[in-house]
Amino acid sequence: MRELDAGTFDAAIAGGPLLVDFWAPWCRPCLALEPALEQLADRIPVARLNIDDHPDVAARYAVLSIPTVILFSGGEPLGTLVGLRPLAHLERWLDEVLPAGEVDGLAVQGHRDA
Repeated sequence: MRELDAGTFDAAIAGGPLLVDFWAPWCRPCLALEPALEQLADRIPVARLNIDDHPDVAARYAVLSIPTVILFSGGEPLGTLVGLRPLAHLERWLDEVLPAGEVDGLAVQGHRDA
């Protein structure tokens, strides 16, 4: 999973869909969410931002609780999930917030890394 920082964040979210995990190393639910996000990386690009190191970016998107996962496309947030969720829930949520077929289309096109 690609690590973002304040200097790389805006460029990373400017393109096609990118799932960003707002997390912190001390957050046990954040660590528990990591395997599900790694599995999603086969279908959609996933990156993460440490909120302890970059609180200004987290504040810009009103991240008040972690883990928070925000789906961005074209620099705009398309949807937000707060809290630890199982992989099946994340997949259903992506299917709801992305246009039909776009998630699987990314995997077919080979856009695996953010």
